[in-house]
Amino acid sequence: MAKHKKKKKYTSNFTPPEEKTAVRAKKHLGQHFLKDENIAKKIGDTLTLNGYKNVIEIGPGMGVLTKYILQNDLDVVAMDLDTESIEYLNTSFQLEHAQDLRNSNSFKVLEADFLKFDLSTLFGDEQFAITGNFPYNISTQIVFKTLEHRDRIPEFTGMFQKEVAQRICEKAGSKAYGILSVLSQAYYNAEYLFTVPPSVFNPPPKVDSGVLRLIRKDDYSLPCSEKLFFTVVKTAFGQRRKTLRNSLKTFGLSDEMKSLEIFAKRPEQLTVDQFIELTLLLEKLRTQGI
Repeated sequence: MAKHKKKKKYTSNFTPPEEKTAVRAKKHLGQHFLKDENIAKKIGDTLTLNGYKNVIEIGPGMGVLTKYILQNDLDVVAMDLDTESIEYLNTSFQLEHAQDLRNSNSFKVLEADFLKFDLSTLFGDEQFAITGNFPYNISTQIVFKTLEHRDRIPEFTGMFQKEVAQRICEKAGSKAYGILSVLSQAYYNAEYLFTVPPSVFNPPPKVDSGVLRLIRKDDYSLPCSEKLFFTVVKTAFGQRRKTLRNSLKTFGLSDEMKSLEIFAKRPEQLTVDQFIELTLLLEKLRTQGI
């Protein structure tokens, strides 16, 4: 009887296009890729396109939001730390969205860390907006850097962990109101826009997300020392359960100043305007010794 030859197992080196081009989300970069087109369009639509023609998108991933930004007449810089995302955006994404790229003024993909990048090297002296589906682990730092460059950033929109987005937009009197709320709202009008469920991401995060918009105030210069203002806000909320009379002891408050009604309050009870008033009082203490 003839022996049957054992069939050789066939191994293919072919990788399906969707596996070849897909970017793997990396936990250490805090990546959760948005996969819902409707949500991506809604975030793209949060940009008012008022007073600027340049946009930085932070953390574009596979470009689900990018393509909606590119439908506008804008110069767009997509900035990401992930080499795999950069390669994808420079190849597959640009081929797939060639028409959108023709509609845009210019599109540049930049492999860089936004927190370390010198923003003065982009767009010359022109204004620019910031948007993105921000990695949760650096989202508050992105806001602080935006505040540092507020002279050039008239608008900021994007997606955060829901609690962080709400905190930025929170008003005085709430437990969620804090340092980020006061500093952001001193220079920008803050609006919480909508909530996004975990199911629209890959991989899904363990929390809801929230989208907000910050629009710079027409008059965003403060009538007090901005450096002192930042210090006062951070010091006050550093001991948020204490009254300002106690949390601001290091400023050398005089008995006369301690007797003022504002110092009997806790930091979450003060509006942004009251924090400015408080800073002006402390400036007077330093210059006049009251």
